[in-house]
Amino acid sequence: MEFNLIITGVGGQGGLTLSRIIGNAAMVESYNVRIGETLGMSQRYGSVLSYLRFGEEVYSPLIEEGEADLMLALEPAEALRNARFLSKKSVAIINAYPIHTATTLVGKEKYPELDEIREAIERICPVHMANFQREADKINPRTLGVLMLGYAYGKGLIPLKRESLTEGIKLTLREKLWEMNFKAFERGEELAKE
Repeated sequence: MEFNLIITGVGGQGGLTLSRIIGNAAMVESYNVRIGETLGMSQRYGSVLSYLRFGEEVYSPLIEEGEADLMLALEPAEALRNARFLSKKSVAIINAYPIHTATTLVGKEKYPELDEIREAIERICPVHMANFQREADKINPRTLGVLMLGYAYGKGLIPLKRESLTEGIKLTLREKLWEMNFKAFERGEELAKE
């Protein structure tokens, strides 16, 4: 077994934390885990890309183009920017909550319409797109990634046990954040069933 996951978003969205949660969960199940990160201006809305690979024998953290099993896109334009990692065997889960960058705010670049983004990625692979941020905001805006992880798990797209993912949250986050993240994970699972 080998699983390749791309987590993409912008700085401040918690993509790196999310990759550590899933990486820790995979280690609980004794998988080899490799995490690679490409950071733009991760502080202020720059692109952030995490490669996460786990399985019996995984040596390199980098994922070849077209080799992702799953993409968790915390920001829609970032899903488009990293679509090269997707193929027919992939699934993309996209947060339909645009974060405008300085260049789109001042009109230097046009931010693509959400429908355009969905259609472009649907030409490559199945897409689950929803405003996950709105759901996370009801719990805490910073739980977005864990909520999307719960959704992915609820859809059967993460080959790890629920207890391992819960343990991943515990191993990665401070104890005072556990409860809120467990709640976000459960909310994601509920959304997957709706």
